Amino acid sequence: MPPSLLARPVARLPEYVRLSGRVLYLTEDPDLITRQLAGEDLAWSPAIKLRDNISTDEITPAYICYYFDDTLGEFPYLGLKAGDEFPIGRGSVKRGGFVASAAGKRRGKGSSREQSPYAEMRAGIQLVAGESIERIYHENCQNLGILTTTDFTVLERVKRGEAIPLAVFTDGEGQITRDIIEYGGLFNYNVARLQGAVTVPEVSTAPRPMTIAEKIFARHWVVDAAAGRTGVAAVAPSDEGFVVTDIRFSHEYVTPMAAIFFEQYVGKDEALNDPASIFFFRDHLTFLREAMTPERIAEGLLDIANQLEIKQREFAAARGVKLYGELGLGRLGSEAICHSKILEVHALPGQIIIGSDSHTPHAGAVGCIAFGVGTTAIFNSWITRDVRVQVPHSFRVVVRGRKPDHITAKDIMLQLLRHPYVKNGEAIGQVVEYGGEVVEALSVDERATMTNMAAEVGAFTGIIAPDDRTVDFLVEQRGMARAEAVRLCEGLFSDPGAEYVKEIEIDASALKPMVALPGDPGNGREIGELGERVTIDIAYAGSCTAGKREDMDMYARVFREATNRGRQVAPGVRCYIQCGSQDVFRYCQAQGYDRVFAQVGATFIEPSCGACINAGPGVSRSKGEVTISAINRNFPGRSGPGQLYLASPYTVAASALAGYITAWEPEPATARVV
Repeated sequence: MPPSLLARPVARLPEYVRLSGRVLYLTEDPDLITRQLAGEDLAWSPAIKLRDNISTDEITPAYICYYFDDTLGEFPYLGLKAGDEFPIGRGSVKRGGFVASAAGKRRGKGSSREQSPYAEMRAGIQLVAGESIERIYHENCQNLGILTTTDFTVLERVKRGEAIPLAVFTDGEGQITRDIIEYGGLFNYNVARLQGAVTVPEVSTAPRPMTIAEKIFARHWVVDAAAGRTGVAAVAPSDEGFVVTDIRFSHEYVTPMAAIFFEQYVGKDEALNDPASIFFFRDHLTFLREAMTPERIAEGLLDIANQLEIKQREFAAARGVKLYGELGLGRLGSEAICHSKILEVHALPGQIIIGSDSHTPHAGAVGCIAFGVGTTAIFNSWITRDVRVQVPHSFRVVVRGRKPDHITAKDIMLQLLRHPYVKNGEAIGQVVEYGGEVVEALSVDERATMTNMAAEVGAFTGIIAPDDRTVDFLVEQRGMARAEAVRLCEGLFSDPGAEYVKEIEIDASALKPMVALPGDPGNGREIGELGERVTIDIAYAGSCTAGKREDMDMYARVFREATNRGRQVAPGVRCYIQCGSQDVFRYCQAQGYDRVFAQVGATFIEPSCGACINAGPGVSRSKGEVTISAINRNFPGRSGPGQLYLASPYTVAASALAGYITAWEPEPATARVV
């Protein structure tokens, strides 16, 4: 334990809390929001529709996250779309004297960025309410000390100025979560834990049939942190405790804020716990100067964003942490997107991995528990090396039948995301376990698309049991001895009789190419259901979800057949192809794909998150522009102000050639765009 924490005083919050201020209702009607910002207190009733699916991209758009201090309090909800308007401006929430805000279903979905609740907190928001609240955002609120509720009667008590029992916010929670709330956040709780002031409840679950996820949790369960003892016989959903992590990683959006927290609360000269298992990435903003508008550059935002890189690089050097950085020497781009590199090089079956990105479940493709956490959890893990969990329930997605050649993992996910169980938020915080003969036949790359997009499901994580394909991946891509790869996979399967709260079955033979309409990945449609032709301006092929080797195979397959027939990217369409890592970039060069892409008129660019985070070539510049993209989410403003449709690599490539959204059908020796 760092000496600076031994004598740090921590105390529980009072038994009653009084929240003095107004309530901001985030409604679908922009006029109602504007009136509240102007000083009117809304007499809300359920007849007034609140905005559902408010993403963290809307709470703090990507460019707001260049700030990592109290300045964030000027910006909450700047990207919030109500109707066709964006009614909230800089500083308006803070000036309004709001102490609470309320929204509808699935509040806080999307990115794990803790800047979102931190911005709310610094604007004066002490209580967030939602009909349902997404797992990472919810946990980030608790870690920061923001109160949360799904009981809207609490808001009436706030309006009346009542002293509200703290128990209102802790009832129904596990002991650890109650303690975190009562100590005002995760850091104070962890100090109390390390000082012995609070006791972590023991897990006494009797041996039982377990899912693969539960087995991994049980193996990593912290029994005695001081003695380094881990592992219990069994765990069950709702068991609460800490698990030791094998890998912790963060990128430049998060590392600087976490570093400031560490230096402020722990000490500038204190060491990190096991820095060899920590990785930093400069992957989100390496193309930023290519995408940032002149207006924002004039505001100084590029200079502010560059401070993220400097702080992360200096902190990594001082603490001995491996940094996967930007390319430099006049080349834009990065060594790799964080979760792409973790899967390519580091993740092993049976591990627990935490990362500062909601798409950390990418690594679940090889049978590990990988999940996204916020800044506070990352910073605390640098002290303890563990992370708190409440064992989630699991649901199972079984994909059966014979998958058509042109149907991809992305099509399967867009089909799943429109399932009512997912669409209505019932899957929030659960583990999604994928199985069935179709999943078993997928490559690790395609499996990673499915586990990656567990984030869009709202799940805790996604996982696929390791098998012979996993062994082949470890041997061929990692150079691991086959016997060692087989040993790592032993026992990593769900037991007969393991409990699932839901099983969803998808018949792959009935699937058709899918597209998600702008606004939400859950807006899935078969392309044939679009009706009128949707003309496109941009085709973006890449990112972590769609920048793997097999994704590149798909783009190249369509484009190679097109060049053989003398076809090119349609006039007026800007087409970009961006890899997830330098390993994939070199693979494309070795396969000659870079030449194929050039021949067809696509622009092949170095790895980076890029357009997916509104920070690289491929972003839209106006509301009227239409993009077809293979990225994982299309929340408002995610990749520019235009209309963003999601689709598979095949569909993106075919649409780039046609100039409008269309599916691709393989034919013997030719490709036919329909």
